[in-house]
Amino acid sequence: MNLTFYGAAGEVTGSCYLLEAAGSRILLECGLIQGGANDEKRNREPYPFDPKSIDAVVLSHSHIDHSGRIPQLVKAGFNGPVYTHRASLDLCEIMLRDSGFIQEKDAEWENRKRERKGLDLLEPLYTARDADEAMKSFCAIEYQQSERIRPNIEVCLHDAGHILGSSIVEITIHEQGGQKKLVFSGDLGQSGIPILRDPAQIPYADVLLMESTYGDRCHKDQESTNAEIAEVFAEANARQGLILIPSFAVGRTQELLYAFAKHYKEWGLDRWQFFLDSPLAIRATEVYERHQRVYDKEAAAFYGRAGFKDLLPNLRYVPTAEESMQLNQIHSGAVIIAGSGMCTGGRIRHHLKHNLWRRNAHVMIVGYQAQGTTGRALVDGAPHIRLWGEPIRVAAKIHTIGGLSAHADQRDLLNWLGHFKNSPEVYLVHGEEKALAALQVAIEKEFTHEVSVAEPGMRISF
Repeated sequence: MNLTFYGAAGEVTGSCYLLEAAGSRILLECGLIQGGANDEKRNREPYPFDPKSIDAVVLSHSHIDHSGRIPQLVKAGFNGPVYTHRASLDLCEIMLRDSGFIQEKDAEWENRKRERKGLDLLEPLYTARDADEAMKSFCAIEYQQSERIRPNIEVCLHDAGHILGSSIVEITIHEQGGQKKLVFSGDLGQSGIPILRDPAQIPYADVLLMESTYGDRCHKDQESTNAEIAEVFAEANARQGLILIPSFAVGRTQELLYAFAKHYKEWGLDRWQFFLDSPLAIRATEVYERHQRVYDKEAAAFYGRAGFKDLLPNLRYVPTAEESMQLNQIHSGAVIIAGSGMCTGGRIRHHLKHNLWRRNAHVMIVGYQAQGTTGRALVDGAPHIRLWGEPIRVAAKIHTIGGLSAHADQRDLLNWLGHFKNSPEVYLVHGEEKALAALQVAIEKEFTHEVSVAEPGMRISF
């Protein structure tokens, strides 16, 4: 049995791992590489394996850095099933199509420049139609229901508490009269975050792939985070400004809407207009409303059968580009939630262009910002950013709300690992160098596990 690390090894994006066992080749994740332009160019490189040789894909959740190259994989010849949770399937249906649309638009933009220079034109990485075609391969699995995906390989998904439908993947391999168990944490959520259940505890594994996004830090507690958000509203109101929130369409947006509804009176939110300016986030929110059976007890009781708009009466959905452009005429009393979460594309960039240079504007950063992204530049205090080649002065106040992360911090990761009854071999993935190193030290200090940091192309046998 062999496992090869092809993505999210020594970095956060582009998750991709190849399991070769019991005569089968199973791909865990097939994610898009995100970040700066040079990072994204790597998505066009040939796969380091033959897509036609892959028997099945197992997907932990719908985020594009985990699922985003599946349509490209299908285009390259993969014709097997893609197994994921039912809620993830529903989210992938809208997210992959949206990603295909973005790929088309990015190719059009690049080709205008190439045509002027007499260069060869680029094909989109994949199209919205390619994404629709890829969805025909998806197969839904419920939590805690073992599924035999190959004659000698079973998969069982457990709630990871990261976003709706996110899963810890447990793979049991039957070979040579015995069995081995590979567990992939996927992206683990924080304990106690709104809407979702805490990550499931897994008792046993021979080999564990463990995410480490925040392996070098601990998040603020929920009470401090709520106080921080309330202070942003109070400050923006005193300065008669507006608040821009670059937010991931899936997960973070729904957590924010939940928090705003829950603290509506406490934070004085009746004086604000809320705009959800993202067609993808709107559709994702509707998917969240359809899958309330996987909410935690508190969220299930709070919502009952209601939807997000029912409990936040001054929330308005902004589906069209024309309506989005009208928001640029508003300079106070508005909260605009728009994608993308790292400010690398989408409508948030237009709102930044029209407001970032205003001293009464506020930008609330509510998620992880990868190196090389516009969001990371804002967090790091850049005095200017570039949008469509134009320098924009940063006069708005930037607020980083770290406690809202959908990822487990070091404390949560160690606590989750501590529930294993044996000592599996641990391979750390999905983290930047500093986080990986810090988590490795912390695990070796607290446990007896053998811990390695996965590297691109590394192959292990077990």
